[in-house]
Amino acid sequence: METLNHFTEELVGIVWGLPLVFLLFGAGFWFTLYYGFPQIRFFKHAIDVARGKYDNPEDAGEITHFQALCAALSATIGLGNIAGVAVAISAGGPGAVFWMWVAGAIGMATKFTSISLALFHREVRPDGSVRGGPMYTIKNGIGKTGIWKFLSSFYAVSIVLSCFGAGNMFQANQLADVLKVQTGIPTLVSGLIVAVIAGLVLIGGIKRIGNVASKLVPAMVVVYFLGAIGILFSHLDRLPDLFIHIFSDAFTGTAAFGGFAGIGFKEVVIQGVRRAVFSNEAGMGSAAIAHSAAKSNPVMEGVVGLLGPFIDTIVVCTLTALVLLSTGVWAETGGYTGSALTAYAFETIYGPAGGYIVTLTVVLFAFSTMISWSYYGEQGISFLVGDKGIMPFRYVFILFIIIGATWKLGPVLNLSDSVFALLAIPTLTSNIFLGKKLKLEARKYSEDLKTGRLNP
Repeated sequence: METLNHFTEELVGIVWGLPLVFLLFGAGFWFTLYYGFPQIRFFKHAIDVARGKYDNPEDAGEITHFQALCAALSATIGLGNIAGVAVAISAGGPGAVFWMWVAGAIGMATKFTSISLALFHREVRPDGSVRGGPMYTIKNGIGKTGIWKFLSSFYAVSIVLSCFGAGNMFQANQLADVLKVQTGIPTLVSGLIVAVIAGLVLIGGIKRIGNVASKLVPAMVVVYFLGAIGILFSHLDRLPDLFIHIFSDAFTGTAAFGGFAGIGFKEVVIQGVRRAVFSNEAGMGSAAIAHSAAKSNPVMEGVVGLLGPFIDTIVVCTLTALVLLSTGVWAETGGYTGSALTAYAFETIYGPAGGYIVTLTVVLFAFSTMISWSYYGEQGISFLVGDKGIMPFRYVFILFIIIGATWKLGPVLNLSDSVFALLAIPTLTSNIFLGKKLKLEARKYSEDLKTGRLNP
C-alpha cells in the first residue's frame, strides 16, 4: 500500500505538472482571442439568459438554462473553493491569487467553447432525454472510427473513473470527516445518511438533479458569501495592502507578506492556474455534459456556461483567498491545512460558530458535487454500454459514498486526479478541431443579438 501510494503521488505530480498547466492556460488564451473575448462581449447577455429571459419551452432538452448552470456549478463549487484555495496560497503565496484570477477569466472562453460544441453534437433521444459531452462532440463532430473512437471512449472511461474518485469518495470522505470533528457523528453514520439522501435525488435523473441544484447552489453560495463578507468588513484596513501584495508577488515570485518568503515565480503560476482549473474544470469538458441537457441552442448555452468560472473562481475562490490573507492565518497555520485552515480563519472572527459555518458549507458543497458528478458518470456509462448501464451505475455510485466516508483514499484519489487531468486532451483536441465552425456560428449569433433578431 505504501508503494502504491508513493507511485500514485508521483503520477499525479507528473500529470499536473507545468506542461498541462500551460496547455490549459494557453488554450484559454487562444479561445479568448479567437472568439473575440466572449467573456466580455457576452457577459451581460449571459446574465439575461441565465435569468430565464430567453427561455423557450419548445427547444430540445430537459432543463432550463438556470438549472443547467446550477447543475454545472454544483459540481465545480466544492471543496476546491475552500480547501484548494488554502493549498494554493500556502504553497504559492498571495501571488497565486492573481494567476487564479487570470486562469478563471480565460477559462470562461474555454467553457464557452466546449459547451457550445457539446450542444451542436449532442444526441436527443425519442423520449426527450439528452446525451452530450466531449465524447459525443468527438463522435458526431469529428469521427467515429480509429483514433477518434479511441479518444471519445477514453474520455468516457476517464469521466467514470473521475466521478468515483474526486466526484464521490473524496467528497464523502471530507464531508464525513468534518462532521465527525465538529459534531462527533461517526463517519459510517454520515456516509449512510448522505447515501440515502443522494439516492433519492439520483434516481430521479437530471431533472431532479437540476431542481435540487437550482435551490442548493444559490443557498450555499449565499451562506458562505455572507460569512466571508463579515470577515472582510472586520479587516477593511488590510485590504488595500492585500491587493498590492497579490499583484506584486504574482510577478516577483516572492511572498514576503506575513512572514512567508522564498517562493519561486514558477510555483506561484503553477499553484494559481492549477487550483483555478481544479476549481472550475475549464478545459476538462465535464460541465458541457450538464449543459447539454439544457433547452437551448448551442451558442446561447455556451454564453450561459461562461458564467461558471466567473462565479466559481472570480467570486467564490476570491472570497476564500481574501479571508485567508486578511486574517493572516495562511502564514501562521498552526498545523492546519485545506478546509481546516479556512475554518480556522472563520473562527478568528466568529469563534466556534465560524467552524460551524465552514462545516455547513463543506457539507453542502460536497453533497452538491456528488449529485452532479453522478450524472457525469452516467453519461460516460451510457456512451460505453448504453442506457441499460445507468441504473446499476447509480446503485454502485451510492455504495461508493459509504465506502468513501469510511476509507482512507490516498491512492484512489491520486489515481482519479491523474485521470481527471487527462480529460483535457480529448476535450481541447475537439475544441480546436471544430473551432472554425463555432466561430462562424458565434459571429452569426452576435449579429442576431445586435440587430434584435434574437428576441427574449
